[in-house]
Amino acid sequence: MSQAIADRLNALTDGSSKQVITAISKMSVLELAQFKKDFETVFEVQAAAAVAVAAPGAGGGGEPKAEAKTTFDVVLMAAGDKKIQVIKVVREITGLGLKEAKDVVDSAPKAVKEGVAKDEADALKAKLEEAGASVELA
Repeated sequence: MSQAIADRLNALTDGSSKQVITAISKMSVLELAQFKKDFETVFEVQAAAAVAVAAPGAGGGGEPKAEAKTTFDVVLMAAGDKKIQVIKVVREITGLGLKEAKDVVDSAPKAVKEGVAKDEADALKAKLEEAGASVELA
């Protein structure tokens, strides 16, 4: 955890919030994805990205500009014929153990890495495809 994050966390006054945020900050990307699914199931909600709505007549009246996507999710679509090689690469990318990496590969399509920069996402995609996997960037 970076010092800036630790400082902001220490500034929180609510003990319960601090405990939850601390626990979440220690989770891996795959654990966070599972947490999200479990949360949605338990509370019967669907997590969705916030959408900003402009007031009528706001802005210059021209076409809205599309924002360039800055972060990407590397999604394993299928392991292909070289499943063992793909499991090895998933382990390398995520730092997971053998069983956890195998579970990720077996549950494809599945996000292997989330919220990464374009360059890193392309490199991870190439590495997985070289191992024989089918990969998409989302």
